[in-house]
Amino acid sequence: MQKRKLGKSNLEVSALGFGAMGMSFGYGKAGDKQEMISLLRAAVDKGVTFFDTAEVYGPYANEELLGEAFAGIRDQVVIATKFGFKLKEDLSPGFVGLDSRPEHIREVVEGSLKRLKIEAIDLLYQHRVDPEVPIEDVAGTVKELIAEGKVKHFGLSEAGAQTIRRANAVQPVTALQSEYSLWWREPEAEIIPTLEELGIGFVPYSPLGKGFLTGKVNESTELVDGDFRKILPRFTPDAMKANQGIVDYIAELARLKNATQAQIALAWVMAQKPWMVPIPGTTKLHRLEENLGSLNVELTADELDEIDGAVKKIDLQGERYPESIKALVGR
Repeated sequence: MQKRKLGKSNLEVSALGFGAMGMSFGYGKAGDKQEMISLLRAAVDKGVTFFDTAEVYGPYANEELLGEAFAGIRDQVVIATKFGFKLKEDLSPGFVGLDSRPEHIREVVEGSLKRLKIEAIDLLYQHRVDPEVPIEDVAGTVKELIAEGKVKHFGLSEAGAQTIRRANAVQPVTALQSEYSLWWREPEAEIIPTLEELGIGFVPYSPLGKGFLTGKVNESTELVDGDFRKILPRFTPDAMKANQGIVDYIAELARLKNATQAQIALAWVMAQKPWMVPIPGTTKLHRLEENLGSLNVELTADELDEIDGAVKKIDLQGERYPESIKALVGR
């Protein structure tokens, strides 16, 4: 397994990580627990060391799943989890707001440590920036938790450049996790240059465009109840039809490279910077194997230039999030 370091930190992880959210939350019915444990262990057997979860995924169920799956092999995995959402009182899926108050961060960390069955969280992200709490207070709290041995590294998710700088001045930020893929390239304008300047790693989530770039989801797809893509503007039938051009382009490139569309999309992300570690998720062994196959796909400088030019000519339709939740979950 190829390894990468997240920025200038000493946190070394597999070049491809694993986003575990969809096993418990977000894409319809949760996967069978024993099957998901088997898949997580298979990922470890295949060399994956970097696993991503959060208390809100379930809530709690996803952390509990990883805690059970990695019991006895803790030393083989790097676990990232997150704080920052205010959960519903009845603990049903979803959230009711943001909460990064220092006392809440500490409550979340104690709960996460228990559910994950670990003594220290390898990488702790603020899930979303809380405008009610100065980022310096957030970073300072995580700095204290690191000093106490409960957390090893500090991360941010979907934070803007100035927020990253302010946080990093208090406690060095090891990684930023934000959406990034061939169909969401906004981080290239300001975020990626900032990360490069500061020596911070980048962990792109949804590197497969929430499945769209694989060609397995299109305007005819009936999304099941509980699949959060049903509320996303980019997943309306009209938007998917309008955006089919990027899928067709990737499909042709995949044919020429004797690869799959998912492998092209992942290889493209990894080719951008040596300190980027995408975290595709799956609930199926054959998809895990397909994703890992992206590590063997080499894109030349000329091919990357060609992809860049071709994709920029495609006028992608639809916002990432509906206006109703933009303020909570991202730009």
